[in-house]
Amino acid sequence: MKLEILSKGPEQTMAIAEKFASTLKYPCVISLRGELGAGKTTFAKGFAKGLGVKEVLTSPTFAILNEYNSGCLPLYHFDLYRINGVEEAYSLGFEEFFDLTKLKGISLVEWAENADGILPMRHIEIDIQKIDEQSRKIVIEAKNEPA
Repeated sequence: MKLEILSKGPEQTMAIAEKFASTLKYPCVISLRGELGAGKTTFAKGFAKGLGVKEVLTSPTFAILNEYNSGCLPLYHFDLYRINGVEEAYSLGFEEFFDLTKLKGISLVEWAENADGILPMRHIEIDIQKIDEQSRKIVIEAKNEPA
């Protein structure tokens, strides 16, 4: 499955993410890809709202992981911008958040490409592409869906 959606601004990106979040069940791993400033954190904020997270979602650039437990499912929000490969991610003990047999919530991973190989084969990839200052093309694709 591949879905392409055009967003005309940050509010619409958040609304798209909020609606998308309401369709998911756990366990689920989602990678957020896109260049710096594409809107990954904006998408993550809408996603958290869709799960009913009460706290204000902030980018975990320096913490790497923020956990939110106030919604209908636990949300594990990663920012792997500062990670230099899958070995470093494993050394930080993150594998439990990407193991679909153990995960008890949803892992949402910004900059997942910095640790390619840590995500499970079955995950959802969201690519956010800048069209102009406001508009974004959001491509949602299920990777290795069961037949």
